[in-house]
Amino acid sequence: MNTTIAFLKELFPPSCHGRILLVGGYVRDHLLGREGSDLDLVTRLDEAELHACGFRPVAPRSTTPIWFRHDPAFGSIEVTLLADLGDALAGDLARRDFTVNAMAMTLDGQAIDPLGGRHDLEKRLLAPCSSNSFADDPLRIFRAFRFEADGWRMTPASEALIRSREWRQPLSLLPVERFSREMVKALEGAEPERFFNRMLQFNVGSNYLPELFAMPAIPAGPVQHHPEGDLFTHAVQVLQRVAAHAHAPLARFCAFFHDIGKLATAPAFYPKHHGHENAGGDLARTLCGRLRLSSDYRAALVWTSKLHGLLNRWDELRDSTRLKTAQQAQKAGIGEILPLVAAADKPDGSFALEAWEQTVRVAAMTTVELGIDEARLGGIAPGKRADFILQRRVEVLRGGGGG
Repeated sequence: MNTTIAFLKELFPPSCHGRILLVGGYVRDHLLGREGSDLDLVTRLDEAELHACGFRPVAPRSTTPIWFRHDPAFGSIEVTLLADLGDALAGDLARRDFTVNAMAMTLDGQAIDPLGGRHDLEKRLLAPCSSNSFADDPLRIFRAFRFEADGWRMTPASEALIRSREWRQPLSLLPVERFSREMVKALEGAEPERFFNRMLQFNVGSNYLPELFAMPAIPAGPVQHHPEGDLFTHAVQVLQRVAAHAHAPLARFCAFFHDIGKLATAPAFYPKHHGHENAGGDLARTLCGRLRLSSDYRAALVWTSKLHGLLNRWDELRDSTRLKTAQQAQKAGIGEILPLVAAADKPDGSFALEAWEQTVRVAAMTTVELGIDEARLGGIAPGKRADFILQRRVEVLRGGGGG
């Protein structure tokens, strides 16, 4: 914080210092002893003063103008103009989501906490700033779930506000990308499964993730293989196991939705889900498209769904199938994710990570590394070269190569 305040005092001339306050998440993180990024300020400066300090106006997200500047060291610096730092400041803080995000700090280090955020911060509680906290921005519901995935807990008042009305229509008016950002951030938390649990418990968000709401009613598989019972419980268990080894949200996302193909099984065939790996490809594309997730998320989930079952039948696979699986996993960017999901999906299985890693190495070898003579390769019909190279990979793999 000392570094931040020194930076702001250098950025703004001394005549401005008494009219600038740090607010929001940066103050919260400072009081928690965490290193924050991006600065949120409220000021009583005029437009000319902000222009002189390198700020530019951006499209307002509320009734007050927003000014912006990017700094390489501190990230985004966002400024909200207020008429005064008395009643107007109190009103601004009261319109925020939770009391822990409604504290301000002067450039002299003095805390301003009209809503008791410091008390809630010490107890890691999410208390609403007002009875309109969620109505003003329904996406705050998922922000609360995301905070809970990282160890926070909502107060009874917050829970009551969520249960007080139906949210489907208000949520349908918001950009889906906002939900997706909260979900991805939640996947980085210490308890990522809590985000999805809370969606079910409060029955909110089915327009974003109908797949999630279908999971509890679907059997995970035959009871001798899935004593946990339903698909949601199975997904949570796999997510928890993968989260113990991987912090990346992409790996955790693939873990939770790895069995998405089981949603396509007709109830007449329960509890078995024959062909769910292939069915998962289309459902994964639909889910990722609806959530406007990036192409790497789409490719990762499509191929995790399609391939994870093969790793759980590793001992039954031909060497050529193992190599093709490894090549496709690398192409989809899940070379490290796929074995984690497979091991978590069937923790008592016979799949060995060492065998997978060796297969990946052989699958990635060049023709030179495989010892293929280029002249001989050139003499093979183009349509048969791939099979020839694959056979050489099989020979190298069986010989223990790739190290």
